Amino acid sequence: MPTLHTELAQAFHRTQSFQWNPQGFKLASGLTSPFYIDCRSLMAHPGARRLVAQLSYDVLRPVNVDCLGGLEIGAIAIATSISDYAFAAQPRREWRTFVVRKQAKDHGLGKVIEGAVRSGDQAVIVDDVLTSGGSLLKAVAAARSAGLAVTHALVIVDRMEQDGRKKVEEEGLTLFSLLSIEDLMKERST
Repeated sequence: MPTLHTELAQAFHRTQSFQWNPQGFKLASGLTSPFYIDCRSLMAHPGARRLVAQLSYDVLRPVNVDCLGGLEIGAIAIATSISDYAFAAQPRREWRTFVVRKQAKDHGLGKVIEGAVRSGDQAVIVDDVLTSGGSLLKAVAAARSAGLAVTHALVIVDRMEQDGRKKVEEEGLTLFSLLSIEDLMKERST
């Protein structure tokens, strides 16, 4: 019987959320990679969302967490799925969620952080894919500026490129990844 990790890697292939092309895909950094990982597409599937939530809950359960969130838009589905799963799980965890806007709103309260957070909360930053760590660290900086204590981060996939993990850990964060690029490539060949 496959493990939950294997099931999640297979879900990337089944939903066509992982693509491999030797000609490469242009990344947000401007670099080219033979891998394309689309977690927004993955998270559109309820079975895959549940796998992400369950694996994340298992990893985060021993961590002191009040809330979790990350940059708009990708982290919204991730944080919400984990929070919902944790609330129904045993033991129950009531992890509130938030989103870090890419820029403050120019109306209303002009917040960068939206959601159920209080200064001093223990927050976990979630992100879909780790490459260079830039988007994750931007969310960490914003959360810390809002008074949140951020010591942990979680990503669905670590691309294992551009020293992303090293950069995140140099900021004093414990980083959890549900899968690596190696896991996705292994399932590609089966």
